[in-house]
Amino acid sequence: MLALIAGTGALPGEVVDHLADRPLICAMEGFTPDSVTADVVFPLEQLGSFIAELKARGVTEICMAGAVRRPAIDPSRIDAATMPLVPVLQKALMSGDDGALRAVIGIFEEAGLAVRAAHEIAPALLPQLGCLTEAQPSEGDLTDADRAAGILRAMGSADIGQACAVSKGQALAVESIFGTDWMLQSLTQRPDAGGGVLFKAPKPDQDRRADLPTIGPGTVSSAVAAGLSGIVIEKGGVIVLQLDRVIDECNRLGLFLCVRERAS
Repeated sequence: MLALIAGTGALPGEVVDHLADRPLICAMEGFTPDSVTADVVFPLEQLGSFIAELKARGVTEICMAGAVRRPAIDPSRIDAATMPLVPVLQKALMSGDDGALRAVIGIFEEAGLAVRAAHEIAPALLPQLGCLTEAQPSEGDLTDADRAAGILRAMGSADIGQACAVSKGQALAVESIFGTDWMLQSLTQRPDAGGGVLFKAPKPDQDRRADLPTIGPGTVSSAVAAGLSGIVIEKGGVIVLQLDRVIDECNRLGLFLCVRERAS
């Protein structure tokens, strides 16, 4: 039996829509999903008891999908089943995003639960290789994508960000803890004539079972507002929500969307 631990955003709903059978939907307290309805809500301070409940219900696999920020832990709420996990949770909360997710995945695996990626159980979330739109990238755009891939590799070594914007070989913006939308918003008042590429890819050594980068129709609108010419993503490494709508929006607004091979 599969349990989906859902965060905010559209991804949990898309995952459920792609499954033949509805999973048990769970959510961490304080992060109510907006695309699915949770059957079980648990506080992080009672993670150990939550895991025990999953196993009692016959859950053998979990999938984590959707956005969750780092919560503050209230020591007074930590129960006996969670107390042994506190050192791991404290370390996770002090780590980068990938480090934190690896720690949480390790907790579930130690409990005997298999952790599966959203794109593993719903492979249609990953688009195929190639340029998917009527607009096509120029040679300069492809060069900018190469440059952006190099920037993300450097950022990834510090466990920071999964996106950047590049124009004429120069970094316009890089993703921080505030996410891609915030990064693109920062470019709406750029002083140049526009152009450039939004590039998204996982961190080089990222555990791809959680927090895979995602784009959707809103990303297209934000890229246009940022004055960019198109979007390039890594094959097998970026989830596209509502793919048909994303392509339609790109065609309507004159953006290109390309899926390229993983940089070596």
